[in-house]
Amino acid sequence: MTEPAYVAVDWGTSSFRLWLIDRTGVVLAERRSGEGMLAAAKTGFAAVLQSHLAAVEAPAHLPVLVCGMAGAKTGWVEAGYVDTPAPLAAVLEQAAHVPGEAHDIRILPGIAQRDTRAPDVMRGEETQLLGALGLDAAGEALVCMPGTHSKWVRLKDDTIAHFSTFMTGELFSVVSRETILSLAVAGAEDAEDVASFKAAVRAAYEAPSFAANFLFSARSRQLLFGSTPAAARETLSGTLIGIELAAGLSGAVPKAGITLIASGRLAMLYKLAFDALSVTVNPVDADEAVRRGLSMAAAAIWTK
Repeated sequence: MTEPAYVAVDWGTSSFRLWLIDRTGVVLAERRSGEGMLAAAKTGFAAVLQSHLAAVEAPAHLPVLVCGMAGAKTGWVEAGYVDTPAPLAAVLEQAAHVPGEAHDIRILPGIAQRDTRAPDVMRGEETQLLGALGLDAAGEALVCMPGTHSKWVRLKDDTIAHFSTFMTGELFSVVSRETILSLAVAGAEDAEDVASFKAAVRAAYEAPSFAANFLFSARSRQLLFGSTPAAARETLSGTLIGIELAAGLSGAVPKAGITLIASGRLAMLYKLAFDALSVTVNPVDADEAVRRGLSMAAAAIWTK
């Protein structure tokens, strides 16, 4: 049987993912739960981690590498930030050590943009960038990373030059549940309306200042023309993603297109959105990217 070499953990605000990995990068076991930073801060980070280590029967000597919100100021141990312009290699060099634990536990730092005109931070996404682009990237890259808080990142070679965060996912959740549009999307369930989604993306991209009006049209179109709940939901989603793309694509787009780091439904939606705008996309699975990034970091930290 292949021997495990280390444990990799992606610890988000509301999610926890753990992989038991061998020396060649093969995943031997996996755990997922909703015990993100918010939950772990109440029950104890060490207790949460230990329960998952026990579940995958991780040997007591195995080192553990963590990325994400466990390294935030309100997390387990603050891992600080690497300031932009931020070489991805610097992420490997500034991991914080968690004291007082049987395992050798390190937490990777985040990235900070200390620009008074555009202050921004990321945690976890830097590890996905590392896994998706590596340390030998040449030229310019524009990366879109959808999520609750989507990130758009511009890189020069292997250095993060600038990035922006968009609260697209969180806005969708709030608007679809806490506003009049909750009535419009009720019953949408898993039904899809690709045409409505693409139309909303194009409209919001071309006239982002009308976004609030486009959102209400999901309700008025339903009342006046019998539009479906699925069409209303896709109009809401397409509008919010469309205004995000209007900002994200406002600068120069590399000839190679956009690197899209996403998985699941978000990957599908953003591919449709870019297709609606005839923008070339190079997709990278988000789960694979974070695992590769953690593997690269683990090799750098424990093979010095």
